[in-house]
Amino acid sequence: MLEKQQYAPMFRSFNQHNQLVSLADYTGEKNIVLYFYPKDDTPGCTIEANDFTRLADEFAALDTVVIGVSKDSCASHADFISKYGLKLDLLADTSGALCESFGVWREREKNGVKSMAILRSTFVIDKEGKLAEVCYGVNHEGHAEEMLALVNNMVNPAPAVEEETAQ
Repeated sequence: MLEKQQYAPMFRSFNQHNQLVSLADYTGEKNIVLYFYPKDDTPGCTIEANDFTRLADEFAALDTVVIGVSKDSCASHADFISKYGLKLDLLADTSGALCESFGVWREREKNGVKSMAILRSTFVIDKEGKLAEVCYGVNHEGHAEEMLALVNNMVNPAPAVEEETAQ
């Protein structure tokens, strides 16, 4: 599992437009909220994508880009974005290499059947390419708002409160 303050694994994958997107595209320029989700156009994943879209302008104002990742194809991502008017890039990790490098491809058990699936997880990567936050096994409800608050605190840290000295 990845931890805060280590460098994010390098990634390169195709988005919904069949354009190659990599971590290097943003290093030194933008913070990244990289979120992994199980499948396009499923209830929880749709809620999460719509929530991130609703907050897209606020993330952009904080020099932050939101990128979703699943094992769906570029065409599936394009359809998902078109259907809901999503304002984010979705990366097609059809090989699973990106999921593996971030440690989100996990065995799960559902109704007594074991299978492999993406563990819904989010990584906030700062402009230097370091992991500012690592969230494995997140709940989609309210998650986009939590990530926005985290990025806001990262970009606009609260001033340190000086202790008053006794006189």
